[in-house]
Amino acid sequence: MNLLNGQIEVRSFLTVTLGILVLFLGKALNKRFAFLREFTIPEPVSGGLLVASVIALLHLAFGLEISFGMRARDLLLVYFFTTVGMNASFADLRRGGRSLVVLLVLTIVLMLAQNLLGLTLARSGGLPPATGLLMGTVSLIGGHGTTIAWAPKFADDYGVANAMEIGIAAATFGLIIASASGGPIARYLIQRHRLVAPGASPATERGDLSSRPPNGAALASAPAVPAAAVSSPGGQPPQASGGGALIDSHDFLGAVLAINICIILGSLLQELLRERGLFLPLFVPCLIVGILLSNLLPKPGPKFPFRWPSRTPAIDLIAEISLGAFLAMSLMTIQFWTLVDLAGPLLLILIAQFLLALLINLFLVFPLLGGTYDAAVIAAGFSGFTLGSTPTAMANMTAVTQKFGPSPKAFIVLPLVSAFFIDLLNAVLIPFFLHRV
Repeated sequence: MNLLNGQIEVRSFLTVTLGILVLFLGKALNKRFAFLREFTIPEPVSGGLLVASVIALLHLAFGLEISFGMRARDLLLVYFFTTVGMNASFADLRRGGRSLVVLLVLTIVLMLAQNLLGLTLARSGGLPPATGLLMGTVSLIGGHGTTIAWAPKFADDYGVANAMEIGIAAATFGLIIASASGGPIARYLIQRHRLVAPGASPATERGDLSSRPPNGAALASAPAVPAAAVSSPGGQPPQASGGGALIDSHDFLGAVLAINICIILGSLLQELLRERGLFLPLFVPCLIVGILLSNLLPKPGPKFPFRWPSRTPAIDLIAEISLGAFLAMSLMTIQFWTLVDLAGPLLLILIAQFLLALLINLFLVFPLLGGTYDAAVIAAGFSGFTLGSTPTAMANMTAVTQKFGPSPKAFIVLPLVSAFFIDLLNAVLIPFFLHRV
């Protein structure tokens, strides 16, 4: 950690350590305050936004700025989506076929509507029309990365002064709203329509958190798998207090090895696609490789020392830790003071975008997906990635399933749309609208 001219530079390793502390803080906050549990606010969101608020106060009071190294955070994202792919099965994909198509079509509808709404409101507010596009799919669905990539073109070719600042502020606003709204939306739908997760226990139906497995084991990627407890240093696995499955060192090491194999092959696939003119974030090819290996590898004989760890407690544990730490680091580094760039018409555009996404979610996504419990969980994720990011969507759905019960279908369908098709669609839609501004 370095201090230079009033700016603290936090290196990547320390950022991870702070992210873990923030995740523990979020767990403590959710345990202490019932309304956070009641509205299914994810634990990383509770801790991350609180720390970001403290950093903002320090910035306003003393002009202090903190720069965080994020390389390790990005690797956690790759780890998480690799586990999602490894837990997917072709049978689940076939069962989710119709839902996948419906969600993809509705996502395209929302993306078109976001850009049209942004352009219309920008023109009516006397702003450069491209400003509305910048506050559409560029910053909301695209997030900070897409904004940083496109902002110079908006500034140089389309007359959007401070395009970078406006885009970053819009992406930050969207991330906050996405993190805070997904859980309450699902809770509203579940309670209004009296929905119950398939096979949920009575305690889970009531949303009783005491029914959650011990040690906070992930229910996201393979919700039907029991919770995991890590074995003791003495070599004898402890008895899980809730009767859940146990993890020993062999299980955990095998899971890490399998994930690393997927990431290595995913990196090679990414490079192969890049040479052919298609660039995808690393987590997307790793997700694809995880799906393929989990479904195509032959089952080894009983004497083979390594079994592919699809849908195991070890994979679930790694998934929960990587997603929680990633999101905690992402939210604790939000610079709230950048939102001052969203004065007047710009703020109105973003509020209108939130209302648009909310209406499409409630009146199109949920009913067209069948109005089921799975549809309600997907609605939480839809709010997450259409205003924030795919990790936000996954955290929203994780918080909902931990409270109300598992939804394997949601965790198969939504990542395929939000982590794969979205980047491809946005890469086409942004130039399409820019040429018509």
